[in-house]
Amino acid sequence: MSNLPATEFQREVSAGQRFEFGKNWRRFLNTLNEQRIARAEESLRSYLGVDDLRGRSFLDVGSGSGLFSLAARRLGASVRSLDYDPVAVECARELRRRYYPDDDAWIIERGSALDAPYLTSLGTFDVVYSWGVLHHTGAMWQALENVSALVVPGGSLFISIYNDQGRTSRRWWRYKRAYNRLPRGVRFALLLPVALRNWGPSTVRDLARGRPFASWRAYSQRRGMTPWTDVVDWVGGFPFEVARPEQVFDFFRQRGYELRKLKTVGGGIGCNEFVFVRAASR
Repeated sequence: MSNLPATEFQREVSAGQRFEFGKNWRRFLNTLNEQRIARAEESLRSYLGVDDLRGRSFLDVGSGSGLFSLAARRLGASVRSLDYDPVAVECARELRRRYYPDDDAWIIERGSALDAPYLTSLGTFDVVYSWGVLHHTGAMWQALENVSALVVPGGSLFISIYNDQGRTSRRWWRYKRAYNRLPRGVRFALLLPVALRNWGPSTVRDLARGRPFASWRAYSQRRGMTPWTDVVDWVGGFPFEVARPEQVFDFFRQRGYELRKLKTVGGGIGCNEFVFVRAASR
């Protein structure tokens, strides 16, 4: 069990150094249904190249809503979920309460990807999953180093990391920092331009076709979160770091990993997705 004080998280939030992802995830749980859980299960099966996870251990580093921990548990894995955000930890516990009450094979606790002694105490896992998390720790390369030690030989590491767009990424870093430093009552001023840029054109097209907000509703069904919640998640997401795909590939190759699957955003905005397999022997 990690000994991280919750007060440190709140201090970072109050200082404008960290976004509260857990509050967004708590809203997401109100929309969670069987269809969305099934899509999460299919994502794990497809990326990991398996039919199920029976007999395997699964570590979810930065579990967020707890959805993919739930998916892994339903696929048969024994699951350990951790998150730095106390509200996110409660989200995962709520899903366990709904679907696997009193389940000894699903452990949920607060922990940090930067707490190397704590992570070492967990042992190693057949699958380590950390989607869209490690670039929000404030020390991405150290977090990647830490998780690289958690996979058993022959096991899989499934991560996603924001793509480095050079100047564009640096502008987003400043924008996100400004958002988190603003008083809550005026943050809307930074959210509205992004929402209009992302959703204004499609909203106008939907209205012209006599199908108001059709794209908005379709996105909600596909992603789970509403477009507005995702705008808040994107603008607020801080700390914020990025990497080019080849940097991530080289980093893990030097640590005895082989790349099994890669999905990039083609140089654009968003996360590049990687599945690495740790070599059986070095």
